[in-house]
Amino acid sequence: MHYLPATMAVENYFSYSAFLLPLLILFILAHFLRPRSKKLPPGPFPLPLIGHLHLVKTAPQEALRRLSSKHGPILFLWFGSRPTLVLSSPSAVKECFARNDVAFANRPPGVAADNLTYNYTSLVWAPYGQLWRTLRRLTFVELFSAKSLQKSSVIREEETRNFLSHLGRASRGSGDGVPKRVELKYWFFVLMVNIIMRVVNGERYVGDEDAGGEAGRKLVEGFEETFMRGKPLNLCDYFPVLRWVDYQGVEKSMRAVQGKRDGFLQGLVDEFRRKREANCVDVGDDDYNKSSSTMIGTLLRLQESEPEFYTEDVIKSVILVLFLGGIGSSSSTMERAISLLLNHPEALRKVRTEIDTQVGHSRLLDDADLATLPFLQCVICETLRLHPPVPLLLPHYSSEDCTVEGFDVPRGTTLLVNVWAIHRDPNVWEEPNNFKPERFEVIEKEREGFKFVPFGVGRRACPGNNMAMRAISLAIGALIQCFELEKVGGKKRNASQLVEEPISLKIEDLEPVCFPRQEALGLLSQFEY
Repeated sequence: MHYLPATMAVENYFSYSAFLLPLLILFILAHFLRPRSKKLPPGPFPLPLIGHLHLVKTAPQEALRRLSSKHGPILFLWFGSRPTLVLSSPSAVKECFARNDVAFANRPPGVAADNLTYNYTSLVWAPYGQLWRTLRRLTFVELFSAKSLQKSSVIREEETRNFLSHLGRASRGSGDGVPKRVELKYWFFVLMVNIIMRVVNGERYVGDEDAGGEAGRKLVEGFEETFMRGKPLNLCDYFPVLRWVDYQGVEKSMRAVQGKRDGFLQGLVDEFRRKREANCVDVGDDDYNKSSSTMIGTLLRLQESEPEFYTEDVIKSVILVLFLGGIGSSSSTMERAISLLLNHPEALRKVRTEIDTQVGHSRLLDDADLATLPFLQCVICETLRLHPPVPLLLPHYSSEDCTVEGFDVPRGTTLLVNVWAIHRDPNVWEEPNNFKPERFEVIEKEREGFKFVPFGVGRRACPGNNMAMRAISLAIGALIQCFELEKVGGKKRNASQLVEEPISLKIEDLEPVCFPRQEALGLLSQFEY
């Protein structure tokens, strides 16, 4: 019995050797047989098999910034078998997305893309070509054009009023005059999921009767579990051999997630069809009624005229992109903005004074007021600078050999833009780690080129950035107009920690309380809160 562990150790050694030896041989062959570029960008020496993965563990945007500070803003790494180009300077980003935009207009293949994108018919992951152009044109015209944004402003304004009404009820104390702590994170998510759902099918996801109770929280938890959670790193993409054995059941898990998503999305489409037929609504009618003004109504109308293109999978993929791109990132930015304002009360006072001066208290601010609130826009932009929703942006993929600032980039290279590092580069921004909304008072975002790119840049930039900015600004502005906000506890951090530790800047850490402003009581009474 005393020799059993040693025997097992020997057996395990030979078992692992039998597994690793072929991999090592393949790595060596690939290394020597790989076509050599004349001049690859710099980078640290890669380890066998894993390349540079050991250098990027937690908070990859910070690890990659450290590597770039040592090796340069154009960095070439190997993540397992994948060559990867990392950009950390505005000039390098400009080089890729001005001169080489077409070369980098694709997305890298992978396990998630194979299983979660309806066979690459999703706008976000569709190959660059006619399918992508058609989907891009559709979403822009129907959702994100100036005309469409004006039409959808009614939804944003109504849901913001509803958000304030719920917040008013949730903030009521127990009658002892002590304000009640409010889960702003939850209410921001409810606001965004209801806005997007009304754009999609015309109805709220979390109804008024459920929002403040356990039923509403279960709905939100279920939605988050289905659409908002996923593993940030998938080793099967970097070591294809692991996919053969479905390492850690990753692919099986993704298929299960996609099954849930598909069931939910198909249920939305089928329910819309049933209601349309029950109400005898003609989807071919050009009137801007409920059926044709919602995303599902528009897609079903297009399906009748072009059924070979607008398949069920294409319809569901468009809705899926709205869910994934429009809810979590916007609600998270709202959290960050309020957290930063709570930690910088002078900025909060300045926003409130601007709103009081430009809008007053007789009515709630609306979409049309946002243009008259420049400092509010500065706060949102500064929040996005410090905490971009996707710190490394979504990856790009080179479809051909190209050059970037004199370096050769081979075809099949994954491109990562470390926008988090660019937004905090002291060579680009003055006092980059400080929350200074005033910096955007003298900056025209459209002319800043490639130093401020929270929504991406080039052909693959997020098409919904204008809708997101309007929804975020409207919610934050209306909240400040109607409520006093204070932090009463939470972890103590100095100013540098608040921006240097992006994961720690959570609104629940500040234990915020909000209560109606005395000046806004008359306004809030209109919402019957």
